[in-house]
Amino acid sequence: MCDKEFLLLSDIQLIFVILPFHLRIMEMEFGGGKRYNSYSSYIKTQFDERVQKVSLDTGFTCPNRDGSKGVGGCTYCNNNSFNPNYCKPTVTITDQLNTGIEFFSKKKKPINKFLAYFQAYTNTYADIELVKELYLEAVNHPDIVGLVVGTRPDCINEDLIQFMSDLAKEYYVSLEFGVESTLNRTLDAINRCHTFEETKEAYQLSKDRGMHLGAHMILGLPGESREDILGHVYELNKLPIHSLKLHQLQIIKHTMMAHQLKKEPEMFQLFDMDEYIDLITEFVARLRPDIVIERFISQSPAHLLLAPHWGVKNFEIVDKIEKRLREKDYWQGKLYKEEVIAGV
Repeated sequence: MCDKEFLLLSDIQLIFVILPFHLRIMEMEFGGGKRYNSYSSYIKTQFDERVQKVSLDTGFTCPNRDGSKGVGGCTYCNNNSFNPNYCKPTVTITDQLNTGIEFFSKKKKPINKFLAYFQAYTNTYADIELVKELYLEAVNHPDIVGLVVGTRPDCINEDLIQFMSDLAKEYYVSLEFGVESTLNRTLDAINRCHTFEETKEAYQLSKDRGMHLGAHMILGLPGESREDILGHVYELNKLPIHSLKLHQLQIIKHTMMAHQLKKEPEMFQLFDMDEYIDLITEFVARLRPDIVIERFISQSPAHLLLAPHWGVKNFEIVDKIEKRLREKDYWQGKLYKEEVIAGV
């Protein structure tokens, strides 16, 4: 065999050796052979088994609803679009948990551990003694192994964070802030009544206190370009967050956005499914690789959803996102690493 033939053969062999090794590295980093840091893999590392969230409704409101900061709430918000039927603020936390646990226990795969998910509205926006009472009621339930609390960045304080930090010594505690956008002009337009600076302050107050810190983002809010949306990634990468929920903007009935869509449709540039899938893959490639991705999309009940209508189920879109990542040879953090090296 001549030297040239030997080199060509060596190159071919090298390709077949390196490619599987590269894929094995991603499997070790992210679990399950996925190209991103999935929530299901993360949960298994925490509990060694499947854990189910049980949504709760405390009956609390929000400062941009009750007049303390504004009225009307966020322009996109209709809590009925994600609250299960058993979530009724007139029912005790214990009874809501019992009903939710009974519902999930009827599934084919048995679930033995549950997280109390304080989901509806702003779950720290009340007298602190009442907040403590409800959280303690939840963790005292025999089947509950921890708390997940959704709130706004402007509705926490040192006393509350200390209380939750103390709980985190015995239970799993996740604190999720609705970030929604890193642009103040957008936050103003959707009537959030807080700034991104307040968001950063909330994370600084909450970090290194033993809690899992989450963030929620809506992609495609009015006035935000593709470049704006990808720009969110760089701000999120700077935050001390452990997990991230993403979903496309949905226009829900009985919201201010529903009225705006009818009166000023030019305000909105709603994604079709393929556009969103492509955007998500670019977002993920720029995202800090240690951040757990809890959700890519959301699907509101058909009877409430005005737009967009994609006609597929959530898991089908996730499959398409994973396929597109493979097609692009992208994985979470690929472009983040390149940009760090480049000094960006």
